[in-house]
Amino acid sequence: MKTLYLILAIVGAVIPYLFIMDFIQAEGVNLPLFLRSLFVNGAAGGFSADLLVTSCVFWIYMFNEKRRAKAPSPALFIIINLTVGLSCAFPAYLYAREKMMSELRR
Repeated sequence: MKTLYLILAIVGAVIPYLFIMDFIQAEGVNLPLFLRSLFVNGAAGGFSADLLVTSCVFWIYMFNEKRRAKAPSPALFIIINLTVGLSCAFPAYLYAREKMMSELRR
């Protein structure tokens, strides 16, 4: 599973950036327009809200796991979540967790 999580983290970084780069090529680096575009209609708003809520749940989960068990530090994955996206941060966290667990089993 560890390799699969790593592959999914890479895919989760590349695919969203294809869309973001398309936006930047068309509109330039325009953060206000980008943020408005996230909620331009009900469909986009629903997807954006879903990602925001899921990201919050992911952060809570990571902090809880770190507190109760041997788990990776959440800081790096929060940065990845904010700069790349949840589709990269979540599988990257699972990869790091699997790697940590396999090292502990040795």
